[in-house]
Amino acid sequence: EAADILLTDDRVKMVTFTGSPAIGWELKKRAYKKKVTLELGGNAAVVMEPDANLDFVLPRMIMGSFSYSGQICISIQRIFLHEKIYDRFMADFIQATKKLKMGNPLEEETDIGPMINLDAAKQTEEWVEEAVENGARTVLGGKRDGVMFEPTILENVKPELRISWIEAFAPVVVIYRYKDFEEALRGVNHSIYGLQAGIFTSDLKKAFQAFDVLDVGGVIINDIPTFRVDHMPYGGVKESGFGREGLRYAIEEMTEIKLMALNLRGQTCKT
Repeated sequence: EAADILLTDDRVKMVTFTGSPAIGWELKKRAYKKKVTLELGGNAAVVMEPDANLDFVLPRMIMGSFSYSGQICISIQRIFLHEKIYDRFMADFIQATKKLKMGNPLEEETDIGPMINLDAAKQTEEWVEEAVENGARTVLGGKRDGVMFEPTILENVKPELRISWIEAFAPVVVIYRYKDFEEALRGVNHSIYGLQAGIFTSDLKKAFQAFDVLDVGGVIINDIPTFRVDHMPYGGVKESGFGREGLRYAIEEMTEIKLMALNLRGQTCKT
């Protein structure tokens, strides 16, 4: 009802929405002539090359994967690890994840709090179980206790399964092994979403290659896709949304550009 008022009242010139793709695109369709900005989520991926600084990467990956129990639009959901660093990073990542403390989010020492509601926790449990039934391996976690869901690491997940293909919005990451950089970039693009992606490499040629190839709104080099500052253009493509947020860019989205052409030839003008 509230949405109908905003969409039909001529005094409202623009509508912005953060939420699910199904609702977002329906709002855009019904907005007709109004301007619309949509932020609809994603299943953010990270590509980690052999020259990545793993000592720097590890704490960033833990934060990007499990902060707010993964309930962030740019939370890391898929990790593509080069085979040369796969075993080392996985060992360190597993040990660091084991140290995360689940509990009351109001307590300072808590790392993993509850999910938004019981339905969300049950959905995550269902998707993880579906992946395991189809050949995935639970490296760590995978269990639900009420609205709490353990930080979970999965391997051997088929890309088309929901826990990889659809936004999980949960403390779950899916790990893929790759041999060549182009293969990893194809894996990142194999998604209905396109919000942000992270690339860890010291090779600037590969950094610019990723920027050119990846079908996302933002490519974060040598940091996690969870990185965001308010003054940068933030938004996605494909099912991730439409338009951009971020101070200057939000102002541009909300602005109707108007032109005045002033010809002063042969004219005597007063100021």
